[in-house]
Amino acid sequence: MSWRNGQAYAQDLRDRVLATPGVLREVAERFGVSQAYVCRARARREKLGQTSPGAQCNHRPLRLAALEPALREQVAAAPAQTLRELCQWVRDAHGIEVGTTTMFKTLGRFGLTLKKNHPARRRANAARRRPGPPGLERQTTRPACRSADLP
Repeated sequence: MSWRNGQAYAQDLRDRVLATPGVLREVAERFGVSQAYVCRARARREKLGQTSPGAQCNHRPLRLAALEPALREQVAAAPAQTLRELCQWVRDAHGIEVGTTTMFKTLGRFGLTLKKNHPARRRANAARRRPGPPGLERQTTRPACRSADLP
């Protein structure tokens, strides 16, 4: 069967499964479907009188879809802010409470990215850039090989 996860079986297969009398296991093996599918298809036909698959209602609209222009402006104005800071801004400016995962997914769907510059990383990078005490400067080049000096 050329069936993919999350998709309904073809209507002709559904009709053949429902038209075949017999034990669930035998019908399932004959058509290469699960016993649970045969049971559910028969129950749907008996209860609702329908042989077609039901509608899949698994798409939820984005919570922040209405804020897309404002989010674009905010990210353009301050690309170094963290997801938490952006969530805080949405809560303060628009009164919508969202988590960092929701914000991350929303930005991804809008095609926006934040500069990955967490405050702890900024502090660590600043500490690395600071010069050390006098006399302990970093070597920028490796010492030359001294194989010629060896006996």
